[in-house]
Amino acid sequence: MARKITIDPITRIEGHLRIDVEVNDGKVTNAWSSAQMWRGIEVILKGKDPRDAWAFAQRFCGVCTTVHAIASIRSVENALKVEVPLNAQYIRNILIAQHSVQDHIVHFYHLSALDWVDIVSALQADCKKAAYLAQSFSDWPGNSQQEFEAVKAKLNAFVQNGRLGIFASGYWGHKAMRLSPELNLILATHYLKALDYQRKAAQAVAILGGKNPHIQNLCVGGVATAVNVDNLATLNMERLLYLKSLMKETAEFVEKVYFPDLAILANHYRDWFKYGNGVDNYLAVPEFPLDSKSEKFELPGGVFYDGNIKPFRIIKDHMDEYLINSITESIAHSWYVGEDKLHPWDGVTEPNYTDFQAEGKYSWSKAPRFNEKPMEVGPVAQLFAIYASDNEEAKQIINDSLLRIGIKINDLQSTMGRLVARGIRAKIMSKMSLKFVDKLIDNLAKGDSEYANHTNIPEGEFRGVGFHEAPRGTLSHWIIIEDKKIKNYQAVVPSTWNASPRDEKGLLGPYEASLLDNPVHDPEKPLEVLRTIHSFDPCIACAVHTIDPEGKEIVRVRVL
Repeated sequence: MARKITIDPITRIEGHLRIDVEVNDGKVTNAWSSAQMWRGIEVILKGKDPRDAWAFAQRFCGVCTTVHAIASIRSVENALKVEVPLNAQYIRNILIAQHSVQDHIVHFYHLSALDWVDIVSALQADCKKAAYLAQSFSDWPGNSQQEFEAVKAKLNAFVQNGRLGIFASGYWGHKAMRLSPELNLILATHYLKALDYQRKAAQAVAILGGKNPHIQNLCVGGVATAVNVDNLATLNMERLLYLKSLMKETAEFVEKVYFPDLAILANHYRDWFKYGNGVDNYLAVPEFPLDSKSEKFELPGGVFYDGNIKPFRIIKDHMDEYLINSITESIAHSWYVGEDKLHPWDGVTEPNYTDFQAEGKYSWSKAPRFNEKPMEVGPVAQLFAIYASDNEEAKQIINDSLLRIGIKINDLQSTMGRLVARGIRAKIMSKMSLKFVDKLIDNLAKGDSEYANHTNIPEGEFRGVGFHEAPRGTLSHWIIIEDKKIKNYQAVVPSTWNASPRDEKGLLGPYEASLLDNPVHDPEKPLEVLRTIHSFDPCIACAVHTIDPEGKEIVRVRVL
């Protein structure tokens, strides 16, 4: 007999997500993904000056703010055909790459590792043995017996004082946890160290962006980051070299700590390469523009159908008509009213909450579709696109990483595969950070000091789209400008693709499809459901509207 399990909210994510599953004979046989918060910034943006859109749009989220700023500014530049100076492209590329490194470190250690690492078991570890094991994986200097003893003592103090804090609510002792006490101590120690290194990556973003989160240095046509290598008050050589030192530290952490820890999980939970496959369709867009017209990109995008890693189509730039014209959003099972299957430029954001109806409307998320198919977006899709490209440097990182873990590229289509793909992407993003710092220094040395093209908004109607391959996957902001004001604005975000409910044809979204056939050993502790959902790195943030249980508005905030 089927048993219904509701997990609400899913924790260790940004925002509120509800997952419902039906379990039969220890396996998931049906699933529903329900975003429990409404994102209404599209409504706020109507009537605003397009040059200000990026500052509002990065409030779509409290975590991945940089990505929305980038996609938004690109949408206006695309609409008005504005060129971006090379220095500005490189500065934006550094921001993008370093934000990704920070995001991936946080996801692996602080948002997903505790699905696999038993903190309580770490208290039984032999610290000398743990140090020996860690040093056999990596020569990172932090893997010392003294370090592991200090962390074990700290964990013991938490337990004795009853102040477990972030470790208070795990499924400790769950029989699906398989690491030895020593391996659990190693990963618990690195969990704490990762807090320092994600901060270093965030600090690099803040130096360039003015602050983090919510960078302050973008403008339509470039960046507002004054560049003069000889001026103490601007982005100068001292700041650039300090940036580089921060990036080298985080790159070393990714290479010598993050990836070895990922390999430990992959080798001890190899069966999880068999679970969690989703909709089998993948979408990624090009990233890291290399010229002022945004016609050449460092990394390509691609469209993949039916689990075939041979691309149906490689996407080389953001002007690809097949990319722009193939995206629609269904609201058949979403809490909105209006016409179904609209292209984002025609999208409407009119809420209509009805409570959770398994056969009706059950989510604030719309259901994006590409060529009428649900698509998984994220690192797996981007690695497939790179794998099919001629970027030999990035492909070599993928091949070396897969060989080290002992899997094939197809194995990435799984719960553990998503974690591995994100770890490989962290390595690629670390390389990209350093690469674009060097490119920026070289370009400045040639005497090019331009960093922005002044842009006025002309009269008339203009349509634009800003694509960005964010850490969680393909992001796009769609804008219509009329008489110097925003007429319509829609965002199709990575977690909307992955968390999408069913569409008008009843096709499941990626979260829902990935849960089918997952094992659930203990319905009272559905750890396996969390493992698969967390592997996507859900981000369901950005509620700006508060309602009571009857759907009535509690408070309205006027944004001036």
